[in-house]
Amino acid sequence: MRVGVGSGNPVKRRAVERVLESSRGIDLADEIDGDPATVAVESVPVPSGVSEQPTGHAETVAGAENRAEAVLDAGDYDLAVGIEGGVARFEGADGLFLVMWAAVSDGSRTGRGSGPSLELPADVAARIEDGAELGPVMDDLLDTTGVARRGGAAGALTAGRVDRADALSTAVAGALGPFVSGLY
Repeated sequence: MRVGVGSGNPVKRRAVERVLESSRGIDLADEIDGDPATVAVESVPVPSGVSEQPTGHAETVAGAENRAEAVLDAGDYDLAVGIEGGVARFEGADGLFLVMWAAVSDGSRTGRGSGPSLELPADVAARIEDGAELGPVMDDLLDTTGVARRGGAAGALTAGRVDRADALSTAVAGALGPFVSGLY
C-alpha cells in the first residue's frame, strides 16, 4: 500500500508515519485490501493552491484538501494525505490561533481532521495580520532558521510540550476516521 504525503517537509511525513505505525497500518490495510507489512509512506512535494500563510479555517482546510488531491494526480497512491497549517480565529475566543488541518483521500472519499490550536502571542499575531508568514516570524523571534521543519511554532510556543509532528498526527488520525471506522 502506498501512502503519499503532499509535502517535502519531513515533519509532515513523520506525522503520517506515526499514525500508521500506531496501528501498523492494519486498519487501513483491511479497509483498502492491502498488506499492512508493506505500507510505504512517501513525500510528494505538491502545491497547496492557497496563500503561503493560510488565514481562516476555510483556506487552511482547502490547502490540505488541495494537497491530497494533487498527490493522487501525481502518482499511483492508495491514500493521499494533505496537511496544512494556518492561522484562524474562533468565535467566542479573543486572539489569533495557530491551526492545523489534514485531509485524507482515496479519490472517492475524503476525511478531514484538525490538530490542536494554540493562541499566538499578540506581537506575533500583529506581524501576521500585517502580512508576514508565521514560520519566518518565528525564525526571526527565535533567531534561527527552519523552525517549520523542526519543532514548529507549536513547539516554540509551548517550550517543547507540544511536538509539531505529534500535533499534526492528531489531525491526520482524525482525517483517517472514514477509512478506519464503520461509523461513517
